[in-house]
Amino acid sequence: MEIKKVGIVGAGQMGNGIAHVFALAGYDVVVNDISQEALDKAVATITRNLDRQVSREKITAEKRDTALARITTTLQLEDLGQTDLVIEAATEREDVKNAIFERLLPHLKPETILTSNTSSISITRLASRTDRPEKFMGFHFMNPVPVMQLVELIRGIATDEATYHTLLKVVENLGKTAASAEDFPAFIVNRILMPMINEAVYTLYEGVGSVKSIDESMKLGANHPMGPLELADFIGLDTCLAIMNVLHDGLADTKYRPCPLLTKYVEAGWLGRKTQRGFYDYRGETPVPTR
Repeated sequence: MEIKKVGIVGAGQMGNGIAHVFALAGYDVVVNDISQEALDKAVATITRNLDRQVSREKITAEKRDTALARITTTLQLEDLGQTDLVIEAATEREDVKNAIFERLLPHLKPETILTSNTSSISITRLASRTDRPEKFMGFHFMNPVPVMQLVELIRGIATDEATYHTLLKVVENLGKTAASAEDFPAFIVNRILMPMINEAVYTLYEGVGSVKSIDESMKLGANHPMGPLELADFIGLDTCLAIMNVLHDGLADTKYRPCPLLTKYVEAGWLGRKTQRGFYDYRGETPVPTR
């Protein structure tokens, strides 16, 4: 099946990045959210990021204008019904994702492919709640989407070969690289990354090192571009905790137990950059460690 028109549910950090790369690659894009403010903010972010690409001579001004013209926004989920591919990029909660698919199903074309940008939830389970489990896949982009080259493609137990190969072609058209993952908790990237972040939080919790020393150790000692606690703040501590809980629940192994300090930060509402406080305080000119 040829994909020409793409629907994106959720205009947040991931959703606007996904819309950006699809529009730039020549797809018509419809972005849905429950908030007009979120949609306006998404278009402003996409415009700003495209302008940055023009200033760095990555794309031409003409290409930017053409990409922006391909993006439309809507508050009505039903408006995504005539798209060829739907990418759900809503909050990382299974009940929310199920409700979105349930509302969408009566409006879809029979051939429309459904996908979720989930970073950890079972694709097989999400697919089983729809009328097209064979046309359902995990389509996991990395953040920030316009910059990161990887897309994880996750097949559910019922996903057919035609759907997989169609999405493989889409990833290629986006100029990105696909990594095929089996449908086990957190897939590949987060299965490896999140326990490392969780272990860094344990290292802080147990007093082995400070925020600064932990991050500097991994940047200078392991050549990581960001320290694990800085990275956790960038991802969102609530997202990190949610993925650790999925790993812990799904694999029943104590090595995935979320650090109590991570839980405490989330309870405090200190979720990282998006709330201005996490392992660092971002309210001043330069980030300051909070421990």
